[in-house]
Amino acid sequence: MPSSSPTAYLTGRVALVTGGTSGIGAATVRELIGHGARVMIAGIEDEAGAAMVTELCATHGADTARYVHADVSVLAEVETMVAAVEQAYGRLDILVNNAGVGNYGETPDLAPEQWERVLGINLNSIFYGCKFAIPLMRRQGGGAIVNIASISGMAADYGFTAYAASKGAAINYTRALALDHARDHIRVNAVCPGLIETPLTAATLAAPAVRETWSANVPLNRPGRPEEIAKLVRFLASDDASYMTGAIIPVDGGLTAWTGQPNMPKVLGLV
Repeated sequence: MPSSSPTAYLTGRVALVTGGTSGIGAATVRELIGHGARVMIAGIEDEAGAAMVTELCATHGADTARYVHADVSVLAEVETMVAAVEQAYGRLDILVNNAGVGNYGETPDLAPEQWERVLGINLNSIFYGCKFAIPLMRRQGGGAIVNIASISGMAADYGFTAYAASKGAAINYTRALALDHARDHIRVNAVCPGLIETPLTAATLAAPAVRETWSANVPLNRPGRPEEIAKLVRFLASDDASYMTGAIIPVDGGLTAWTGQPNMPKVLGLV
């Protein structure tokens, strides 16, 4: 993977990042801009979006970043979002479908509207984004799409019914997209984060017992940082990943390398 120091190897590229005002999305926006791309930030936190644009343009140059309000679970707003990128920059080279939401609840206790909200934001939004971005990328000769899925789509978690369903579907949809659009020179890959410290996980990780228990199950013994996800997204969006499509990549501190069976060397006092 290329050096993490800022470079210009994405110069001339235009990216669209959904859920771009906080957490993994914001880190991805900064990473792409730091390597030369111009970025349209999409989200529903308008004040945060405006502040990011002001800061990024002051640091990296005028028109480096723009913001568009978009509820990505609404088809019409996603169509407007993609049109805004084309109007602003004339092209779209990189689409990062990052927007997501979680929801605890076992099936009997899960209201249909909760299920629909999670699938709308985590899965339908990817379909909507690709539906409008792919024709634009096809016309210009190619592009790169990175879907932010989750290790919860590779295996399941207790009480995370809708989330696991949405992320599992996002993973297989990524594979289908990669097959269908390889001929268009559009590469599609998925990144599957594990536990990452973001504003969405802050309340959960604030409880020491939860942090300790969760971290103890991760071989690297800590949560990840948004920047660690963003660097992989930047790589997948670049020509350095030119032979990668349909890949499903966990970034989880080694968690999915574990079967879940007891750590017997530790149990037996051998380590």
